[in-house]
Amino acid sequence: MYSAAMSLSAASSAAVASGAASSRPNAMRPAAGLRFCGLRREAFGLRSVRSSPQAVAARRSVAAAATAGNGAAGSGGFDYDLVIIGAGVGGHGAALHAVEKGLKTAIIEGDVVGGTCVNRGCVPSKALLAVSGRMRELQDEHHMKSLGLQVSAAGYDRQAVADHANNLASKIRSNLTNSMKALGVDILTGIGTIVGKQKARYGKVGFPDNEITARNIIIATGSIPFVPKGIEIDGKTVFTSDHALKLESVPDWIAIVGSGYIGLEFSDVYTALGSEVTFVEALDQLMPGFDPDIGKLAQRVLINPRKIDYHTGVFASKITPAKDGKPVLIELIDAKTKEHKETLEVDAALIATGRAPFTKGLGLENINVVTQRGFVPVDERMQVMDADGNVVPNLYCIGDANGKLMLAHAASAQGISVVEQISGRENILNHLSIPAACFTHPEISMVGLTEPQAREKADKEGFEISVVKTSFKANTKALAENEGDGLAKMIYRPDTGEILGVHILGLHAADLIHEASNAIALGTRVQDIKFAVHAHPTLSEVLDELFKAAKVNAAGVSHSVNEPVAA
Repeated sequence: MYSAAMSLSAASSAAVASGAASSRPNAMRPAAGLRFCGLRREAFGLRSVRSSPQAVAARRSVAAAATAGNGAAGSGGFDYDLVIIGAGVGGHGAALHAVEKGLKTAIIEGDVVGGTCVNRGCVPSKALLAVSGRMRELQDEHHMKSLGLQVSAAGYDRQAVADHANNLASKIRSNLTNSMKALGVDILTGIGTIVGKQKARYGKVGFPDNEITARNIIIATGSIPFVPKGIEIDGKTVFTSDHALKLESVPDWIAIVGSGYIGLEFSDVYTALGSEVTFVEALDQLMPGFDPDIGKLAQRVLINPRKIDYHTGVFASKITPAKDGKPVLIELIDAKTKEHKETLEVDAALIATGRAPFTKGLGLENINVVTQRGFVPVDERMQVMDADGNVVPNLYCIGDANGKLMLAHAASAQGISVVEQISGRENILNHLSIPAACFTHPEISMVGLTEPQAREKADKEGFEISVVKTSFKANTKALAENEGDGLAKMIYRPDTGEILGVHILGLHAADLIHEASNAIALGTRVQDIKFAVHAHPTLSEVLDELFKAAKVNAAGVSHSVNEPVAA
């Protein structure tokens, strides 16, 4: 649920929920001549920052020293070549890549391995969504009859569903732990803090702390649910996604505060299991983070046919848990005037207003680093910046803690990029090539810019954009599944063929998006990818038709076709 759900809208949702929407500046400034892990600079007109030959040579010298021991021991008198604070998906990805590069690596974890994604996010939510998808299909009598199937009334065992989610999280957590141990990563248990340059401390409450040194340190402490002021959490009737994933109850009527990815996915789960849902959204429309065309279709497919109503343009100024026989009380005020509008009485309330960085207690004051709304400031290389705007040597921050893109796989990609850099290979991750997905039924996925974002950029930089769309109703495989509700949309530059964004709503959209995201990451243009061959009949042909529908009008633009290989 939160590869995207606890992610894209997290920082913005938190701001909206508190009544002050704000956005972080785009800090991506790709360096000229570098190897990119992500979108090519030309597609978005990103400013180039060129590393001097001296700077590149210096980094390579440091990397050579760090890898000289081939992971057998820390180099240069340090205990470790790399210490990572936080063993979530980002920290885990960085650790495994560091070992591959021959770095002696340790990871500090004060909670449990896997972080939010594995224990309270992406992983257990997928188990719940798997159940909701099957329940939804079994309950759709018309759909079943159209396939010639007869199914008796579907039911579920709440505790068994909850156990499925918990067991999956336990299994993945064990897999992550074993993978690091098998590769020789030292797992240090305790709360990690930075005590000075290239020094960290960890320890458990009531036990002596241990201090270690490292040539490089990565902060990967993740995030926690953001709860706006005025909302009282009891974990039973008013709760966050952390509590909801335990599925301790299925309320008859639940209010979901926030209609971003987290809220939308939980609405899919709760309505499939029999709940009525009321959305409370601060902005004037539901699902504000989606491309407008996708949002409209999502409203028609995911909201209107289900037991869902909503209030938009309002804040939940106060939420009181159920007690003494009284229901949960939600006081709504107008988002603009702050005047009281009404009070809702529901059985439960899920607070899905985004995520907040978990960065308190890191000891950042010891190195003159000041967080921005809790986020650790970093440059395009994920290097931490101090209060004076200078790079803190050998210190990096990845994932939700830096707020660039709050996605589990983005954290892992950032971690791998950092390890590449400290190993002597220039690497800058361009976040516009990172896909995201919402695992509703049907799914939603996206990569790059929405149409409004693309138009704004085009107006500012003086180029034209074009938009093409294809429907799942024209896809043989989707029709065979009786799943024709769906849309794919691409925004691109007709003068160059650059792909600016792709958005999909439909069956297996979360899997389909990767052809588009990889095309963007590799700089593949429309006039080239439209000649790729797709198996028939498959859902991938939705994107095939999308690419073929694009018209590139640049003079002299030609496609390249590989020479056939002799059998």
